[in-house]
Amino acid sequence: MRILLFFDLPTETGTDRREYSRFHRYLIKNGFMMMQESVYCKLSLNAKVQESVLNNIRKHKPPKGLVQLLTVTEKQFAKMEFLVGEYNGDIINSDERFIEL
Repeated sequence: MRILLFFDLPTETGTDRREYSRFHRYLIKNGFMMMQESVYCKLSLNAKVQESVLNNIRKHKPPKGLVQLLTVTEKQFAKMEFLVGEYNGDIINSDERFIEL
């Protein structure tokens, strides 16, 4: 099973930004992988592990904002379709130091 976590947290004040950073670090430290900005995913081997993860998220959620959790099977997760925009050759996507235009 996979646990998908979606969140929308405020970042208007310094306290809000600290809570956002704390929650982000908590997710990474506990094995969540970022799929997109504010969308994370974690593999769960069985229902007992899943419930443990969900309980820990409930304990560590920020006081403000929205956090949503969705559990899907591996078969459902494997059917995810990735759609990307059109290729744009004008964008420089290289780590080379010398680029001749």
